[in-house]
Amino acid sequence: RIGDPSGRNEARKPLSEDEIRKNARTYLGQVFKILDKEKTLVVPNSKWFGKMKLNDFLEIASHYTVARVLERAEFRERFKNKQEISLLEFIYPLLQGYDSVMLENDIEIGGTDQTFNLLVGRDLQRDYGKKQQVVITMPLLEGTDGVRKMSKTYNNYIGITEPPDEMYGKVMSIPDSLIFRYMKLLTSVPEEKILEIEEKVKQDKMNPRDAKAFLAFELVAMYHNRKEAERAAYEFNRVFAGKELPSEMPVLEIDKDKIWIVELLVMSGYAKNKTEANRLILQGGVEVDRKTVKTPDMDLILNTEHILKVGKHRFLKIKGVRDKQ
Repeated sequence: RIGDPSGRNEARKPLSEDEIRKNARTYLGQVFKILDKEKTLVVPNSKWFGKMKLNDFLEIASHYTVARVLERAEFRERFKNKQEISLLEFIYPLLQGYDSVMLENDIEIGGTDQTFNLLVGRDLQRDYGKKQQVVITMPLLEGTDGVRKMSKTYNNYIGITEPPDEMYGKVMSIPDSLIFRYMKLLTSVPEEKILEIEEKVKQDKMNPRDAKAFLAFELVAMYHNRKEAERAAYEFNRVFAGKELPSEMPVLEIDKDKIWIVELLVMSGYAKNKTEANRLILQGGVEVDRKTVKTPDMDLILNTEHILKVGKHRFLKIKGVRDKQ
């Protein structure tokens, strides 16, 4: 219910029960791309927190001090800058740590931004007479912009449940500086092979684009299969090198004679809201029938089929009511 404040410089809002259930379904769909569902036990922490009484919670809270929690870089900076820190966020490390107590974790894995929370878990396990877990941290992964950590919030992510074409295309869009970091952190390619490819790129014996294509193929094959990876590679080269349209693309049928381009972007899901739709257009990231949309004031007349392109990799076929008649 409480969002993790790690890496945040502003307060996070609690989630509703419906949002929690929706997020849980999404997370499980992702994690079972990696873990064997038959060998995995999923335990909601509502199993213990849902029954917890005030006295129980106060007992947990007695194990940590305000000073210790303020050791977190995010909280320290926000406190220094007089930015709000909600009590809900403040107790998040304790709640996560108590999960480790109840699950009797042997090992807990997280990003480097989770180090404080994971160590709280160790401390609480000790206080409750449990064997302390081993903490393993992994480097945070930069997103496709090469700057900020990968996140849906920053729209710089590659989703492991995304279709092969989209996954392949997003990998091909990353800056060259991320190629070998992604190879090392995200694939099972032997380190010797990675070093060999990296050396070839450094010596101008291999184009970075080819190294990136190798990476894209490996990732699509990992989360889909090799046949889909081959098809995605062929389609990418056909569309982006050959400047052709995708052989397959989603279709949106609209029961109108015309539609405002901003409304279309939101309706299609290619923009979260009208503000983002306007920004995409003004940045030159929207095309209709291979022509860049230059103004958000445009209406699209739906007397024929149109092809909408957003960014480099997202295509949509638009069919209007007149086109169906």
